[in-house]
Amino acid sequence: MTNKLNVSDLLTKWLIYLVSFWICVALLTQSYFIYLNTSGNTEKAGELRDEFQTKFDGNYKSDPNNIFYMEESEVWIDGVTNQVKIGKLAGNRNLEFGVKNILEEYVQENGYSLTQNANKKIKVEIVYLDVLTTKTNISVFHRDNAEVVIRLKGTLYKDGKKDKEVMVEESSSEISMSTLIVDGGGKFNQTSLSNALKKGCGQLITKLL
Repeated sequence: MTNKLNVSDLLTKWLIYLVSFWICVALLTQSYFIYLNTSGNTEKAGELRDEFQTKFDGNYKSDPNNIFYMEESEVWIDGVTNQVKIGKLAGNRNLEFGVKNILEEYVQENGYSLTQNANKKIKVEIVYLDVLTTKTNISVFHRDNAEVVIRLKGTLYKDGKKDKEVMVEESSSEISMSTLIVDGGGKFNQTSLSNALKKGCGQLITKLL
């Protein structure tokens, strides 16, 4: 029982000391501002007042210098544009939609929320998408190595202003001993295309955010 009382008394004393300390700091600060104003240093007093508000006032929490400031956790994928000029997927709107979905998944996996009015917005261009095929013939064996290559350009905007721009290139390949992953008409293998898109989108989001 005595120990409990001692702990309680100790906490009470520390609380009194803490409150007294802050009262002293407040009085000293106020006295200093009064001194600045009475001595004609009103400009200096104004600067200190602005700095104090920026640092401790919750109304300024969007300022990185404020103690309540937190890095924005909201992002919006503002659009994906297919700039591919040749091949089966040139200008394909479904490709734009698919890439946007993958980008949104990676944004959420990185701990961000998708919010349309977020101050961070990302625009992406699909700059290049093609398949490179290497054929090897050894005796009666025929081996094909087809590689899907994708190049993405992403731009991050903060409060409507361009903040960062990056370019990434990724690829995915499959080796087939009997069938081609790309036919004579240039059709993409779905698995290779999906892997290349995921790798490219993942790298893009990592570099932008």
